[in-house]
Amino acid sequence: MSATEPETQVVTAPRKKEKKLKPARKQVKPGDVEKKEAPQTGKEYNIWYNKWAGGDREDSYSNKTKSQTRCNIKRDAGLTRANTTGVKYCCLFFARGCCPYGWECEYLHMLPDASTALPDTSKDCFARDKFSDYRDDMGGVGSFQRQNRTLYIGRIKETGTGVETEEVVRRHFKEWGEIEKIRVLQYRSVAFVTYVSEFNAQFAKEAMACQSLDNDEILNVRWATEDPNPTSKVAEKRRLEDLGREAIQAKMDPRIIDAMQAMRALEEGQEYDQDDDANEQDERGAKRQRLIEAADADEEIPLPPEPQLKQRTGLLSSDALEGLKYFAEIRRKNGLGSAAAPPKAVAAPPPSGGLGLGDYASDEDD
Repeated sequence: MSATEPETQVVTAPRKKEKKLKPARKQVKPGDVEKKEAPQTGKEYNIWYNKWAGGDREDSYSNKTKSQTRCNIKRDAGLTRANTTGVKYCCLFFARGCCPYGWECEYLHMLPDASTALPDTSKDCFARDKFSDYRDDMGGVGSFQRQNRTLYIGRIKETGTGVETEEVVRRHFKEWGEIEKIRVLQYRSVAFVTYVSEFNAQFAKEAMACQSLDNDEILNVRWATEDPNPTSKVAEKRRLEDLGREAIQAKMDPRIIDAMQAMRALEEGQEYDQDDDANEQDERGAKRQRLIEAADADEEIPLPPEPQLKQRTGLLSSDALEGLKYFAEIRRKNGLGSAAAPPKAVAAPPPSGGLGLGDYASDEDD
């Protein structure tokens, strides 16, 4: 190498260190959380609603006490025994910010993963059994008959406009997962938070129960009822259909799908082409979208023409005559005797005028 040639130096960018999860810390020490029993206001304790029956009201502000602990994902999340044993459920006390076990806990100390399917769909992300219907106050675990991703947030102290309130709600609830939309009912102290994943909604419901935002209020977090908006119902139905289709296709071998489509094309006597099949699916999706838009705009959707019925000539229809001719031809080919000629269609006599009494005769002439 001569002295006149410049030396080239290769500068490599420094690699970013992968952030490794640390062992989960113990959120509280045993005995730090003061357990307060609800005052007895009735003679029977309702384990379904977790309160005394009679005398008290679930919606009473005085009966709601602020939570003593709150979860902090950045500080509290970490590895536990569940990461080695394969348990996919989250710790309920970790979500509430009061798990004393830390890395020794048998459940996960992190946000639920939306891409990971739970072993049992009848349980929530905390391994609690769901029920067939919601409670009257829309509290509790929830129902397995509907995928609910929306939370009802009540008792919000509004100190500004609806946009400012939405910013406050988003800042506090985005910690528990990706938010799809937020709707604030101004001057009613109510907001609806919809998450992308149902698991994040379940985690947020427990994490924000009896917590406060910026004004030291005590939130009332429950499940939201079904949205009565027809457009939202159609969109939710389409989303569930797409999820089901993707789940089925992910479990099936693509070669089996191609083979089934090819067999269907052969049965119909058509040539199978993958590009034509993709175009046909796009046309079906576009047609469905047009029908949905027409329904939203209250337009009149044209109905398909009704099939015209074949007119009957005489006593036997044309289909019956064709059937008799077919069986007569088979009998002639098998040599079972001379084929009987198919009966001729007898034309119905034209209706006569009047009451038709003149067609009847009498033996006696008057």
